Amino acid sequence: MEPLTRPDEGRDWYQCFARVDDGVFGGLHTPSDECYVWVVQFIRHNWRGLLSHLESLAWPDPYSVQVLVRDEDDDCFGLWMIYDGKLVEVPLPRTEREPFSASVTGVLSRTDRHVG
Repeated sequence: MEPLTRPDEGRDWYQCFARVDDGVFGGLHTPSDECYVWVVQFIRHNWRGLLSHLESLAWPDPYSVQVLVRDEDDDCFGLWMIYDGKLVEVPLPRTEREPFSASVTGVLSRTDRHVG
């Protein structure tokens, strides 16, 4: 992940990932190697190329890679995992993804949103 924590003019986006570890949740100042995530926030729909870039990296354990994506029009995060070398969205119960031209992935909606 280290290269993704620095700006790179060769990428389609300019934002950088930041590490969040369990010290944030426990109020500790010593990070842990066992509990951490990497986060990045994009403005609008300027994250084209992110998923293909992530799947092109040489992950030490690609089976442990989980990517949560929530585009600005999504109701919730979508879960993406590496299968056969490609990041694939894992179907989540009570959700559906519909195409939307302005979005990289389309719009993920909760199908139970208006259930009373």
